Amino acid sequence: MIDTSLDLTTLADGYDSGVLSVTAVMETVLARIEAAGDDHVWIARCCAEEVLGRAARLDAMPREEAAALPLFGIPFAVKDNIDVAGIPTTAACPDFAYTPERTATVVQRLRDAGAVLIGKTNLDQFATGLVGVRSPYGVPRNPFDARYVPGGSSSGSAVAVSSGLVSFSLGTDTAGSGRVPAAFNNIVGLKPTRGALSTSGVVPACRSLDCVSIFALTSDDAAAVFDVACAFDPQDPYSRPLRDEPLPASFRFGVPQAANLHFFGDEASEALFATAVERLTALGGHPVAIDFAPFRETAELLYSGPWVAERMAAIEPFLRSHPDSIHPVTYAITSNADRYNAVDTFRAMYRLEELRRAASAVWKTMDVLLVPTAGTIYTVDQLEADPVALNSNLGAYTNFTNLLDLSAIAVPNGFGPLGLPLGVTFIAPACHDRALADLGARWQAETGLTLGATGAECPPPKGQSVSSSGISVAVVGGHMEGLPLNHELLELGARKLAAVRTEPAYRLYALPGFNPPRPGLLRVADGDGHAIEAEVWEIPVARFGEFMARIQSPLGIGTVQIQRMGAVKGFLCESRGTAGAEDISHYGGWRAYAADRLQATTK
Repeated sequence: MIDTSLDLTTLADGYDSGVLSVTAVMETVLARIEAAGDDHVWIARCCAEEVLGRAARLDAMPREEAAALPLFGIPFAVKDNIDVAGIPTTAACPDFAYTPERTATVVQRLRDAGAVLIGKTNLDQFATGLVGVRSPYGVPRNPFDARYVPGGSSSGSAVAVSSGLVSFSLGTDTAGSGRVPAAFNNIVGLKPTRGALSTSGVVPACRSLDCVSIFALTSDDAAAVFDVACAFDPQDPYSRPLRDEPLPASFRFGVPQAANLHFFGDEASEALFATAVERLTALGGHPVAIDFAPFRETAELLYSGPWVAERMAAIEPFLRSHPDSIHPVTYAITSNADRYNAVDTFRAMYRLEELRRAASAVWKTMDVLLVPTAGTIYTVDQLEADPVALNSNLGAYTNFTNLLDLSAIAVPNGFGPLGLPLGVTFIAPACHDRALADLGARWQAETGLTLGATGAECPPPKGQSVSSSGISVAVVGGHMEGLPLNHELLELGARKLAAVRTEPAYRLYALPGFNPPRPGLLRVADGDGHAIEAEVWEIPVARFGEFMARIQSPLGIGTVQIQRMGAVKGFLCESRGTAGAEDISHYGGWRAYAADRLQATTK
């Protein structure tokens, strides 16, 4: 058994240097699980022989083959409402269990990328709840204080990551189940854009709202898993191709007006949130007080309208025939569907569109919304005594997100006087998943918090050197060597690291209205992109803010995937900025386009 953090950076560095083997890491994982005892995290585990056999095969791979697997040797878990062939799916209801023949699309993508499945985790039954206490398999032990709830419904998935039993895990998120457990376990919870990750092979809660979510120790880790898992799935009717949208270099973040903020009597949580506003401002954000009413009313709509009936649609035959097999609270919530009819459904849909329009007006004043992930945390005994009302309190800042088609990431924010973690969530319109993960990485570096309940230090964000001497940035246009804007980098003391090409996942546009002309790099769906010529430059950390301040909309800094290098910071363009712009992807890069343009003008 070895003593190592399971974050992806530490494991990748260990594998690359030969200090770690996959077998040694998996032996450590299995030993930690045994040492944890009956923590109620797992519903089913892969047998040790299978895990170690997979590890041995990975260790035996030629180095170049291993390097091609982005999640080589990374241990992970999945929530037990997600199918894995040959392992029963229970959704935390033993009488509902079935054994699938096919592995869920999202899980298979992760395994194909080199990740090692450890097992399936506990949850609030049928993914109904934000608490983690509604399971016949017990309450997963909150690693900070077992008297308190672990958060749900993806309770076991979050505890497994926080406790250092796996590197990352999959949950699901309909109303906050991929975010609230992250807050209560001091980890990251990425709630992707609806349809970005396939839900084929997932037991639905509300099929039209469900997202597969990612729990990880760091925001960079969540982004790395997202990059593998994100893909259009023609077998999933709710799947959709994803276009990356960057955040502006200088971003506005909305903060609910004081009258709209509720911490349910938790003064420590309120103080921590005030600190979060200051921290995000220090990271270059500009706070804007916003009217939270459209978001709050949307949140209330989720459990007081026909989306409860959609939960019934997912399990109605089983609920009708096996009422005694369902947790009493889950049954009470789901059976409320009988109160609603088709007229109620259409009225609620009309009201949702009105609220969506009202929320869109608020979005014109901000780029990111900052909210507490949860206003407070409760003990298990408190939740059992008042299960519905207190659960609703925990969803005050999460329930609206999927109804309004937003992307979100929950990140650690600090600890209260009782030693319990609480987090905040960054929310943005759909397709800002990678941009939010980038912001989350900067946030984590600023907090200085250790990872989960492991005590391990957070590694530096990707693209930033270990010595913090510089930040690597990919440029694709006039900032490249010898081109008109390169002097801006040289004046900042930047140095060129490499001439590279992006992964074939981008399209390049010539943006109108700039002098000198500038390109816009846009991430597109799998199969629609090109590999684009780029250069990676290292900008001194002390001058990076100055560099960011020069960037004009619709350009921004996001994460760019570079061949044989991985993820670095880089210029990206908002999709709205490419409207009417010339698609020059076929040139393969800005130099070739600029040369052709010059030749055409001199004829």
